[in-house]
Amino acid sequence: MKIIILKQDLLEAINIVQKAIMAKATLPVLEGIYIEADEKLKLIGNNFDFAIEYNLETDILEKGSIVINARMFGDIIRKLPDAPVSIEVSENNIVKIECLNSYFEIKGMDSSSYPLPPAYKNDISFTISQTSLKDLIRQTIFAVGSDENRKIMTGSLIEVENGEIKIVALDGFRMAVSNSIIKEDVSFKVVVPGKNMNEILRILETSDEDLTVSLSGNIISFVFNNCRISSNILDGEFMNYTSYIPTKFENVITVNTKDLIDSLERASLITSDDKRYPVKFSINENDMLVSSTADVGISKEQIKIENNGSPLMIGFNPRYFIDALKVISDEEIKISFTSSIGPCIITAIDHDKYLYLILPVRIRNN
Repeated sequence: MKIIILKQDLLEAINIVQKAIMAKATLPVLEGIYIEADEKLKLIGNNFDFAIEYNLETDILEKGSIVINARMFGDIIRKLPDAPVSIEVSENNIVKIECLNSYFEIKGMDSSSYPLPPAYKNDISFTISQTSLKDLIRQTIFAVGSDENRKIMTGSLIEVENGEIKIVALDGFRMAVSNSIIKEDVSFKVVVPGKNMNEILRILETSDEDLTVSLSGNIISFVFNNCRISSNILDGEFMNYTSYIPTKFENVITVNTKDLIDSLERASLITSDDKRYPVKFSINENDMLVSSTADVGISKEQIKIENNGSPLMIGFNPRYFIDALKVISDEEIKISFTSSIGPCIITAIDHDKYLYLILPVRIRNN
């Protein structure tokens, strides 16, 4: 195998493919990038649960394939001058890398032992812009659970039906729902591991270019530009999340999003994320007192609101509120409270593109 490729093109491909490679594996080949030169240059990373394939147009002088340790290969290419890079594989899988006056020889691995991901299939698919999908993931990923004993909650639900895609995440204390319109009339429901969704979020660009999301068996794929990302889906039935969303409320307020974030972050300086010390909302007719009390001291701040209900006092873990508010771009939001001990929901005032449900924390009224 022998190729010549621009350093920046190769480095971009390596940085993306590395996200699917195990940092520590039982077999050295699993810590490598699979590289194949044929009609195009193909780079693959695969950890069995998550795979990335990246294709590049480049000068292919000799066809072939090799596996190179991902960390070493990435470090070498990263440090090379910004110029064309020559990569040649000689006998005994020795990889020669040249760029201007820089020269490396490293040991590669036989590509025949690399576990290639399954061939791409497109049984059910739809298209969505990269920006739209990136926003859906960003607006929900923080609510994915981490309890391995409740495996299904460590993933994000992707629900597609009636020309709409919804992504849902919940961890037992809060829930995030975000949705967008799609063109295709397809229907499926899968749960994708949260760690894989996080990597997809990092790879996606803020671009109006469409990507294709497709489902085949237990593998969901995201295909865009020169890249194909494949993820296994989690076994099991996701919770009937709609049954958790309340419809009757004791109190509904309208509040400036930034004012509430700033107030909660200041109150959090006292609580220090200690679950014993929640932030308390004391809701009155035209204002809300945001306060916190801990061993180290107290914090109080009044912010303006519009209140369509009776006075209410309720406590929350401030981190759950801040996580939701920080992914909301609307200047003002609506918060609907069921009672002083029931869940509240955060929604937009003039659209239904997101919903956040947060369970309260019991407070001492002293």
